[in-house]
Amino acid sequence: MKSQKYFLYARKSTDDDERQQLSIPSQLDELKSFAQKENIFIADTFIETRTAKMPGRPIFNEMIARLESGEASGILAWHPDRLARNAVDSGKIVYLLDQDKLNDLKFPSFWFQNTPQGLFMLSIAFGQSKYYVDNLSENTKRGFRQKVRMGIYPNHAPLGYLNDRVKKIIVMDKSIFLTVKNVFELYSSGKYSLEQISLFLAKHNIQTKNYRPHPKDKIKEILINPFYYGHFKFNGELHKGIHEPLITKKLFDKVQVVIKERGRSHPQEPLNFAFTSLIKCGECGMMVSAEQHLKYYKTLNQGQQFVYYRCSKKNKLIQCSQPYISEDAIIPQLNGHIQKVSLSTSDHQWFINRISQDEHQQKSEVWGKVQEFKKDLQSLSEKLNKLLDSYLDNVVSREDYLSKKEKLMGDKKTLEERISTLELFPNKWLEPMKNFFDTALEADKIASDNINLFQKREFLKKVGSNLSLKDRIVDCDLPEQWAALSRRPTSRNRVQREGFEPSKGKPSRFTVCPRWPLGYLWLP
Repeated sequence: MKSQKYFLYARKSTDDDERQQLSIPSQLDELKSFAQKENIFIADTFIETRTAKMPGRPIFNEMIARLESGEASGILAWHPDRLARNAVDSGKIVYLLDQDKLNDLKFPSFWFQNTPQGLFMLSIAFGQSKYYVDNLSENTKRGFRQKVRMGIYPNHAPLGYLNDRVKKIIVMDKSIFLTVKNVFELYSSGKYSLEQISLFLAKHNIQTKNYRPHPKDKIKEILINPFYYGHFKFNGELHKGIHEPLITKKLFDKVQVVIKERGRSHPQEPLNFAFTSLIKCGECGMMVSAEQHLKYYKTLNQGQQFVYYRCSKKNKLIQCSQPYISEDAIIPQLNGHIQKVSLSTSDHQWFINRISQDEHQQKSEVWGKVQEFKKDLQSLSEKLNKLLDSYLDNVVSREDYLSKKEKLMGDKKTLEERISTLELFPNKWLEPMKNFFDTALEADKIASDNINLFQKREFLKKVGSNLSLKDRIVDCDLPEQWAALSRRPTSRNRVQREGFEPSKGKPSRFTVCPRWPLGYLWLP
């Protein structure tokens, strides 16, 4: 033995496989007591808190370098697995022993002598340590796969949820789940950017560990995570979870549309003009902008404000020739379009009565539609099974399998939500239908009020009018359900009609049909 100097090495990581190991203070106490008992001189102490599964520990490498330089010739550690759990680091130890740069190893819990037999036993100990790690990793992966099959997400719960360490499941975080749900609702409106969503969370004390707002990438990661509607991805594959969904698939899809079409949406700035960002140019398709001018009258010794609207002419491919138009010329045209969808009090009451009469009949029709949806659901399940068989038989690639599976599972989730809603609320169409006619009842009053122009704006937005301006004429392309009011049954002819259906080709009331705009299809 060249020297009696030893390096003391203590290590413990937070990995699951090392939870049963002694803590760093306990190792130090045991090793120092052992050194005093064996009369071992400790030249220096090395403490590391990193796993030994993979090579590259900085403190371990520093100790090896100092051993090679001759500062010490022995190592004192609790067990060989403290020194190495991988072939590279264990090979370094054995190589130093072969080269006489390391003369001795001392372990309170393992016998070692620098002899062929001792090196053989040390190699076995290192091999056992590596086998333990490899086997534990395989067992962990097997446990993950079993959890996935059970519908349990095997990783850390996303924002809004918590890992229940007792039941080994993921549950909602009751303190913040409503706030996280609001994130999806706000972003789906298209009025908020990712940065504003981050500030919204920070306002509700939902921040990073450094007490800073979440970065935009983190917010987008939340918004595109299928976990929130009841599914989850594991190894790139979509699976159905047993956890409670935070939002509906419908809201999630709406958020994805905003992300895809608008990227980062921006809030609407306070409007100085009532009809900006509402009307498009009929020639080039650009938005119509507004400007205000002051005209001074010398005879009256006062000025008057005038508002003019014109095409913003931002289309670089089309030389727009549209002239300006005054706000006073636009208002009567908009009033005319609003009045087209107005209902009188008597017509409004007739529609409400007809809805009430058809309410009972709808229950049986809802049941029939539910049965159709369930057949579609069964068909999707069969397609998923066939897709899995095709993947296992190497008929389709993994990339195509994952893509098609995600699409089918998304459609299946949408159907499940529709069935659940129709079964719980068979007459859910009633309330939105009443709101539709209540809005139409207000139209005449809004059209006659030329003071509150912003009220006209909000009504037209609510109706979903597609306004365009060309040759100083405002055209309005109303959605079918509103356009139908202009050709609605009147008090003279409506008694001859059976309901809201058109006279020709009466389709199912639960079928989406442009020719039947006033039907009862208000599916979730």
